[in-house]
Amino acid sequence: MTFKINKKFYNSSYHITDLKLCSLRLHDNFRFPWVILIPKRKNIRDISELNSKDQILLIKEIVKVSKVMKKLFKTNKLNVEKIGNIVPQLHIHIIARRKKDKTWPLSVWVVKGKNYSKKDLNNILEKFNRVLK
Repeated sequence: MTFKINKKFYNSSYHITDLKLCSLRLHDNFRFPWVILIPKRKNIRDISELNSKDQILLIKEIVKVSKVMKKLFKTNKLNVEKIGNIVPQLHIHIIARRKKDKTWPLSVWVVKGKNYSKKDLNNILEKFNRVLK
């Protein structure tokens, strides 16, 4: 059995790039700069299920993507979360927050998301691709 991304991610996010361990995806919510890291390992639900080498690599990729998010979105506050109640496949949310965003200081889940327009989606994917090259 090979690694497969849960179909809910395909319906709610867009592929940005593949890192050494993780697939990096843009969550389809225009209200917040929000990415998801999904380790390319099969049947993994929690960080503790990764081998120690992958655990270290995951942390390095979280830090790398966090720096990209701060650079792209000029924020000094990030929410880095591993929840998995709805989609149990191991994934890490990295969300750039601002004191002026729609739900500050509450969770991003307290408001309904707004999907990207085609134009905004293309713009943000281009930004990521420039920074990640």
